[in-house]
Amino acid sequence: MTLTVTNVGDNQFAPGVAAVSYIPDQLIAGNLKLITDTVTLAAGTLPRGAILGQVTASQAYILSVKTAVDGSQIPSAVLADAADASGGPVQAPAYLIGEFNLNAVTFDASWTAGTLKAALRAETIFLKNVVSAADPT
Repeated sequence: MTLTVTNVGDNQFAPGVAAVSYIPDQLIAGNLKLITDTVTLAAGTLPRGAILGQVTASQAYILSVKTAVDGSQIPSAVLADAADASGGPVQAPAYLIGEFNLNAVTFDASWTAGTLKAALRAETIFLKNVVSAADPT
């Protein structure tokens, strides 16, 4: 969806009507209280909903890869907003507890949906197979 910019000149309060549509991404999939924190994202450009693992040596987070041996093989957070750490580490918001739509998260190909669901359950992060966008619970 693109945003059409309308120039109104010096008077930003000029009379007019605008329609805005909010289309949720359906990442949140339940009523479990969300717990968030700010984490250091070490590398990569990741979208909202990316499954993160924490590197033991640096305590920074990267996309969780099941075959890693640096600590990031344990998925422990869901990226709350898109973040770009391609130029170096950045601070980013992450969900530490919650229920999320399996179809809306991004994860490395080394994971299958089933093994990822089981691994995240230990971290009090639940991935749910949402039936439809109209019923995300």
